[in-house]
Amino acid sequence: MITTTRRNLLAAGGASMALAACGNGIGSPGSNQIDARVDSTLQYMYGTYPGTSELQQQAAGMLVMPLVTEAGLGLGGSYGRGALRVGGATVDYYLATAASAGLQIGAQQYSHVLFFMTQDSLMTFRRSSGWSAGGDIEYALNNRGEMLRADVLTSVSPVIAVVFAQAGLRVGATIEGTKYTRIIP
Repeated sequence: MITTTRRNLLAAGGASMALAACGNGIGSPGSNQIDARVDSTLQYMYGTYPGTSELQQQAAGMLVMPLVTEAGLGLGGSYGRGALRVGGATVDYYLATAASAGLQIGAQQYSHVLFFMTQDSLMTFRRSSGWSAGGDIEYALNNRGEMLRADVLTSVSPVIAVVFAQAGLRVGATIEGTKYTRIIP
């Protein structure tokens, strides 16, 4: 039997309101605006972390999430919209969501790009009804992006996550446990 206390109800409501208050800035779900933000995010990433352009050249596809908002106070969650690019063209749009519980407080925003380094990993992602990031992702969290080398990383993992442009007051940015769902903007 599940008992709901006022304290749990207030905590859940507070976490939901905190997450809703941290709008992710995309505003409209329209595809033109998502594409414009994806272009801007990629331009920033390539300029700030030159090593990522080598990853892009070797990748079968990239999922670009221009802005993910993450907030939590005991209970938390994250939300963002982005686009899947194959051969430089947008082929699908995705929603990234996650929920968490535990010792946490604060909010942050960040960008991330998933590089699918093999056709198999890209096809697995595209065929799934809701793909969840997990243990088969290699993180490339390096302040000096020019040190990222695709030949080293691709031998380790078929999916590489680059998380960057973090802003906010929350410790860490992770995409493990994030669920990606195809949307029609």
